[in-house]
Amino acid sequence: MFTHLQGKLRQRIRALNETAEAGFTLIELLVVIVILGILAAVVVFSVRGINDKGQGSACKTDKSTIQTAEEAFFANGNNEYGSMDDLEKGGFLSSASTLYDVTLNADHSQFDVTPKSGAACANYK
Repeated sequence: MFTHLQGKLRQRIRALNETAEAGFTLIELLVVIVILGILAAVVVFSVRGINDKGQGSACKTDKSTIQTAEEAFFANGNNEYGSMDDLEKGGFLSSASTLYDVTLNADHSQFDVTPKSGAACANYK
């Protein structure tokens, strides 16, 4: 009978230990939340830099496309450079740029591609 009582007591102690170890403590959960917050902050700052680089690449590409279209317009038998509308109507650009303007000198012998005021490319060269 004594061993039977000892067996029952051991079963109850084992059951108490199993339920006590079944969950996480509050400190463990807080540590995990802090680590996740730090990782999220790192990701947010790294993604912001990628976006800035992408905008810079888009600006450089758009400017280069306009310059190439101007040279193609001139080489296509025109003795002068054209405006943005001329490039679009001639088929050298699929659409007018929303980021840049083309400025021509008085006799249309030179052109300059300048960022539109308030456009995203004002800070890129």
